[in-house]
Amino acid sequence: MQNAFVALFIVWFSLPMLIQAQPAVDPRPRTTGTKVYTMPDGGKRESNAIRLVFYNTENCFDPFDDSLTNDDEYTPTGRRRWTYEKFQQKLVNISKVFLSTGGWEAPEIIGMCEVENRFVLYKLITETPLQKIGYKIIHKDSPDPRGIDVAMIYRPDKFKPLMYKAIPIRFPLDLNGRTRDILYVKGLVMGKDTLHIFVNHWPSRFGGYAVSRPKRDFVASVLRHATDSLTKAVSAARIVIMGDFNADPTDECLTRVLKALSDSAQLGPGDLFNMTYRLSGHWRSGSNKYLENWSLIDQIIVSSSILKSQTGLCANAGGAHVFDAPFLLTEDKTYFGEKPFRTYLGPRYMGGYSDHLPVYLDIYLREPKKPVIRD
Repeated sequence: MQNAFVALFIVWFSLPMLIQAQPAVDPRPRTTGTKVYTMPDGGKRESNAIRLVFYNTENCFDPFDDSLTNDDEYTPTGRRRWTYEKFQQKLVNISKVFLSTGGWEAPEIIGMCEVENRFVLYKLITETPLQKIGYKIIHKDSPDPRGIDVAMIYRPDKFKPLMYKAIPIRFPLDLNGRTRDILYVKGLVMGKDTLHIFVNHWPSRFGGYAVSRPKRDFVASVLRHATDSLTKAVSAARIVIMGDFNADPTDECLTRVLKALSDSAQLGPGDLFNMTYRLSGHWRSGSNKYLENWSLIDQIIVSSSILKSQTGLCANAGGAHVFDAPFLLTEDKTYFGEKPFRTYLGPRYMGGYSDHLPVYLDIYLREPKKPVIRD
């Protein structure tokens, strides 16, 4: 309950800053009646649940030039004219997304992609309304040519990391190709159960689906090998996979290579279940929109041990959600309906959030049943 009041105070205290920091051109998001928005369930997690969020923050760069990466576009003299003021606005926007996604209590674990470096993450958790939450950072630099990484922030009151590492991706047919590492984190949830988390940002479809598909297949095989290794050591290992996969839940890299299943009734030991599968296939909704088509490329996948568990960490089969709050959407004047309210529209600065919507999942801590003692 105390966390609920803290989160409410932070949002209230930060409202003047959020209002004053709006761009000069104010293309405020408007709803068109095509979506029905439901506020995330709040106030029920407290000491027996955590909320996991994943968000592609879309080019969350600092304004400084890094001579080792291709980040010139996001500098004050670059094509985007990316200033420190715009950088600060971007961080405030992201903090608003996270606080809103949490409901009355800030999310316990947040995975991100398209963040440039640890400096960006440090500014996010110390110089925005998130500073009162006390988030900690887990981050490793990736060899991506643009310098964008995956990362995780967490609330230490509910999650204690035990170890973490970057899983490198080296394509066998493209030895010079570089992409984001997979971030693996092992930690203790509420001091009672161990959770294994994999944060992903798979290769894009740049160059065409067929051309780029082998790279996503390869990353999927690396990830599957990592999860198999875990379940081989501990058959009931609790695993959560989150990320921007640049593939829909029905794509073969997820169904055939990673083997993320869509039917929870058929799960066996060591199997993976795609918690966002039920949300896919709807042309008017998803986590990302390209031209007129919505897709669900941001997903959360869990191990069968989380769905089948009678004690410890567990989740409901239909528990993943896309956070499609009205302030994250704007009118799509070209292809109708709505679309994510992003930072840039082509070369034009809009002051929005991202071209993706967050996805989130609640995981509960189920206590073992006490034996009934009969006289």
